[in-house]
Amino acid sequence: MINHPPLLTSHDASGHVHLVIGSNSLASARCSRSLDVGAQPIVLTPPGTDLHYGLQKKIEDGSVKLIKQNFDDADLTSMGRAEVDHVVDAVFVTLSSKNPICAQISKLCRRLRIPVNMVDSPNLCTFSLLTTHSDGPLQIGITTSGKGCKLASRIKREIASVLPPNLGQGVERLGTIRRRIWEEDHRSYEALDSSVLASDDEGSAQKSNFNQLVTETGHDAAKTRRMRWLSQICEYWPLRRLAAISEDDISSILQSYTSLQPHLSQELSPLNRDSSQGTSLPSKKPLIILAGSGPGSPDLLTIATHRAIKAATFILADKLVPAPVLDLIPRRTPVHIARKFPGNAEAAQEELLSLGLNALKQGHTVLRLKQGDPYIYGRGGEEYLYFRDHGFEPMVLPGITSSLSAPMFAQIPATQRGATDQVLICTGTGRKGAAPKPPPYVKTQTVVFLMALHRLEDLIRSMIGPASSTKDGQIEQTLLTGTDHWPAETPCAVIERASCPDQRVIRSTLRDIVAAIEEEGSRPPGLLAVGWSCEVLRGREGSRWMVEDGFAGFSELLPQADLRLLDSQLEEPQTEAAA
Repeated sequence: MINHPPLLTSHDASGHVHLVIGSNSLASARCSRSLDVGAQPIVLTPPGTDLHYGLQKKIEDGSVKLIKQNFDDADLTSMGRAEVDHVVDAVFVTLSSKNPICAQISKLCRRLRIPVNMVDSPNLCTFSLLTTHSDGPLQIGITTSGKGCKLASRIKREIASVLPPNLGQGVERLGTIRRRIWEEDHRSYEALDSSVLASDDEGSAQKSNFNQLVTETGHDAAKTRRMRWLSQICEYWPLRRLAAISEDDISSILQSYTSLQPHLSQELSPLNRDSSQGTSLPSKKPLIILAGSGPGSPDLLTIATHRAIKAATFILADKLVPAPVLDLIPRRTPVHIARKFPGNAEAAQEELLSLGLNALKQGHTVLRLKQGDPYIYGRGGEEYLYFRDHGFEPMVLPGITSSLSAPMFAQIPATQRGATDQVLICTGTGRKGAAPKPPPYVKTQTVVFLMALHRLEDLIRSMIGPASSTKDGQIEQTLLTGTDHWPAETPCAVIERASCPDQRVIRSTLRDIVAAIEEEGSRPPGLLAVGWSCEVLRGREGSRWMVEDGFAGFSELLPQADLRLLDSQLEEPQTEAAA
């Protein structure tokens, strides 16, 4: 299979000069694309050549310049803008690939470093055109690298059809929030590090410290805290919620997430409420439900939790609950998504409990929707006691915990005869962000760490031991006799967004996993699985680490018709008031 390199950049072509060689319908289409991006197309064609009617119209209205002459090498360095010494900015050749002049133009353009595109000749091109979906600042480009024959257009339509309306406006408003955060939190600091505002907007993954705790105070906190909160909002909030941000919401968000002391309102944030829809009527008898939504895929919801989602009149959701699960919530149902961003987890938890209690007092059926299982590091027990102490006995619905299902989706059996006979589930983050002591090394044990990736390096060092050091991205180890420290060559895997289409598995060892995450970036949420079971079914093929992207899903489990039938059976009948 030919390896096609990924696209790197998008260019602002405003005012550029594009030389289009040819006069056929494709030349007319190339001129239209150039005009769309603000460039000035020049058509070069031999005298006496017929012009396509669409091209003729563009020439007549003055939007396209026509030069009737045979191509000359000097044309490339004489027809461009004065500020770039008259070198053209790009060349589009629409002639037949059999024309010998095509190879000549391609060779000359490469030597002059002029981008060149030729029809049906990928080997002569230095760039390909994108089929583009444009919505304000949001630009989505699709290419099949010349292989798809109109397939790119269909893929673009398919992608655009699933995006929420007005997403481009939401992107614009998020940019407004970002700019105002910079103005309010950063402009007053004389020695501002420019990297605070700078971000890899198009990066394939978040930085490895994306979920690092924010506990510092003073100027450094003021410069970074709210910008990091905004990054978390962009990563975790459903797209349809982000697309619905209004101008009024911007002020509300900025007031809620203050620089040093986050103030969490007892009312629903506009960002958390779908204001375009009605509100579910409270039930006659209040009910609080603590439910787990599983590792990520909506296919892994229990039937009981699915019914609770449909029946609830008020929902409090973890920020980690993925958009496909939140999309199952009826639009009439108010939803508040936890604002548990680094540095304000305790305050956000208090806000959730208070909102839930207020809704219960108003007679609502409140669903506290959690990622995974509510009792596996989900604070489900604490919430149970809180609501019971206030006179409301919760109903608890289990969920498939990611601590066991995520390794399975990564082809890591938690137990395997002859390799591992124990499973231990740990947390990497204790109360108020404290770092718990890791368990001692047991060769026949698989250990799964939840909420640990933000402090991965510290965790690995504490596991390997105090005699460890870092060299060339590797953690070197000097084992001490009689200690409980883990061997540095112990296999491990970071599993991110388990069961979601963008699932990623990074297989490595304790020695190299920190370097792997720093190199590959972060794709939260994720967990760390450690133990020799990590290489029972699949190894690293001799490399320091190996990355696996994607999740096949469950489409082969049931025919699509059966899935629709199952979903219809789970639907609760609409009440007249709710409709």
